[in-house]
Amino acid sequence: MNENRDYQEINQALIKTYGGIMWIEEHELRKSTFSDLTIKEMHAIDAISMYNHQTASAVAKKLHLTPGTMTATADRLVKKGYVKRVREDQDRRVVRLYLTKKGRVLYRAHRAFHNMMVAKFLDGMNDQELKVVRKALANLEQFVEEHE
Repeated sequence: MNENRDYQEINQALIKTYGGIMWIEEHELRKSTFSDLTIKEMHAIDAISMYNHQTASAVAKKLHLTPGTMTATADRLVKKGYVKRVREDQDRRVVRLYLTKKGRVLYRAHRAFHNMMVAKFLDGMNDQELKVVRKALANLEQFVEEHE
């Protein structure tokens, strides 16, 4: 009986937390200087990243998007000035996505939000509690990977 209550409480907490994180991100985005973006576009910028200049197909795979959807997303991000396409010198057929200065500013702001969120999540935990959290998240990550 107690296990069922624990399950219900954890399930509700996960649902509420996921919804809350998405709401906060959208709310903060709308009131920021980046209000021209959608949440999906912001997450595409995060997936492109500042460091690993990837192809649109690699970003699409990360985000579970079709290549066509990713191309349309990249087109919008280029038009809005967050992303640029650059052809490789060695193989001109390969086009990589790079963040512009505007894209890098948003990337850093989004990362700062995630850093604050994780710091709050882990606040006051001892080493044993951190170990349990890591194990629980690894289990959840494995579940997600099995269903990708």
